[in-house]
Amino acid sequence: MDKLIANSRVAVIGGGSWATAIVKMLCDAKHEVRWWMRDELAIDNIRKYGHNLNYLRSAEIKINPDHVSSDLNKVIDEVDCLIFAVPAAFLHTTLSAVNPEVFKSKYIVSAIKGIVPEYNLIIGDYFREIYQVPIDQILVISGPCHAEEVALEKLSYLTIACENQENAETFASMLNTRYIKTITSDDIYGTEYAAVLKNIYAIASGICHGLHYGDNFQAVLISNASREMDAFLAAVHPINRDIKESAYLGDLLVTAYSQFSRNRTFGNMIGKGYSVKSAQFEMGMIAEGYYAVKCIHEINKQLKANIPICRTVYGILYENISPLIEMKLLSEKLT
Repeated sequence: MDKLIANSRVAVIGGGSWATAIVKMLCDAKHEVRWWMRDELAIDNIRKYGHNLNYLRSAEIKINPDHVSSDLNKVIDEVDCLIFAVPAAFLHTTLSAVNPEVFKSKYIVSAIKGIVPEYNLIIGDYFREIYQVPIDQILVISGPCHAEEVALEKLSYLTIACENQENAETFASMLNTRYIKTITSDDIYGTEYAAVLKNIYAIASGICHGLHYGDNFQAVLISNASREMDAFLAAVHPINRDIKESAYLGDLLVTAYSQFSRNRTFGNMIGKGYSVKSAQFEMGMIAEGYYAVKCIHEINKQLKANIPICRTVYGILYENISPLIEMKLLSEKLT
């Protein structure tokens, strides 16, 4: 397949806040973008007014009105590069009506911070194993970056990972704007699993906040989370990596501490006594870490990495153990 080029035709698949932020970046960088989402009312609003009715409503989206569609097959057919930004839990269902053969000739970019639950696979492995997309055609977007700050055009950094560094650098150049800077990496597995894990640790951070633990404890929790992330990544894909780099530690910090973090918000509600269903209903958005911790729990049955924070979050969310009891037990294990 030809190399990815800077003027490749590109589409964003998804209608949420991160999808909206990525469309904004690409349009502000003067790329011609196709955008798929389900919500016809939101599509109509974007076409008429240039704003997403449901997410990041203040962000101006300078997209050609004819390039926003709910016809997924049409959008896929028109582009060379597909950026996926739908929740991982719904990705397999979203693609069920698409001919699997079409993906082999596309560049696949994952902007999803989760695991496909039907297969317990990160997004890159899902496309590689289920759709036979060559690994050189798979890229990952990771942070540290919140969609809400992109909407406000606050200076943000993205890490673009691909085993083919030329493709990573080309795609990174497509996202560069006045307010977006990019870094590249060849650690596609590490960056993608780190993006999954940081959501789980953000839930833990939120639970602690809801239980009225203070900043001192939070600092110890996230310090331990960084080491736990390092241990899991070493078990799942053992290469030489620096866990202090932005794609790992930076993304963990912003997700664990930011007011915009939906996973921290979800955890905070659990810590305050909400049930999982009531917290999800009140948020009205997907907290990827809820689904991810179950998948990581299953994956780690084989890896056997020492991940007590993930185990604690799993116990609270899936075994209905009291957050107060679980966090007290966890506090005895932290160093």
